[in-house]
Amino acid sequence: MPGHGQRRLWAQIVVLTLWMCIMVPAKVLSLELPVAAEKERMANAEEYFPDTQGMQWRYRGEVMEGPLQTIARNGFVNVSTVKGTDKIKGVSVKVFHDTNPGNHGPSDSYYRKDPAGIVYYGSDPGTPLEKQLIPYQIVRFPIDIPSSFQQFNRKGLDFGSDLDNDEQNEQADMEAVVTVMGKESVTVPAGTYPEAIRVEARMTMRITLSGNRRSALGTDVMTAWFAKGVGLVKYVERQELPPLKTDRGIVTEITEELESMSMTPQTSRY
Repeated sequence: MPGHGQRRLWAQIVVLTLWMCIMVPAKVLSLELPVAAEKERMANAEEYFPDTQGMQWRYRGEVMEGPLQTIARNGFVNVSTVKGTDKIKGVSVKVFHDTNPGNHGPSDSYYRKDPAGIVYYGSDPGTPLEKQLIPYQIVRFPIDIPSSFQQFNRKGLDFGSDLDNDEQNEQADMEAVVTVMGKESVTVPAGTYPEAIRVEARMTMRITLSGNRRSALGTDVMTAWFAKGVGLVKYVERQELPPLKTDRGIVTEITEELESMSMTPQTSRY
């Protein structure tokens, strides 16, 4: 399961995602990769995204952030647990609780997995910007290697903040594409996973200031690795926030690696 990967949609949304994530954090438009190699269709792809209630993953993470000239490093720990199930607008979803995803404090994220893939239904706490995008797909079944699809392409969204102090929120155009890159070996504190799926979620956001109509382009690229029967074992996310009111932008890189996986007592209230 992409888990906390989709809790951050760049600076305001905070997936891989995608997952991302994903996980992502994540629609219907399919984009073909410009490659000559034949595609491999994965058998039992859903086993790379387990979501059994009580499953728990412990991650060791690091955040590097600051202007390009000054980078600060901060370590953190995040524990992700499948908390139970809930319903959002009549749809049954799995609830993932993270204690400190990306060093941002606790949050719950909501996902639905079915034969067509995995759909992200948002997080708590969420943001006004995220609520304009959800629900969206973060994984598509069946999985072909390589393959990609567009998660969303939305224009004129309410950014949720007044950056230029003219008493109007800025607007944002956002697009995100998920690409299944292939299989490869990845080593993390929990061990080595020789056939992990490598997934890249790439999002762009163009912010337009309401006062002078100046715009700036920001990017968020998350690369995540998923292992069969385990789920997310590692992700690396790089966010680049362009300069808007200052002469220097901000770069943030977040990494989480799996330390351990276990089952917890099933005490969900759902």
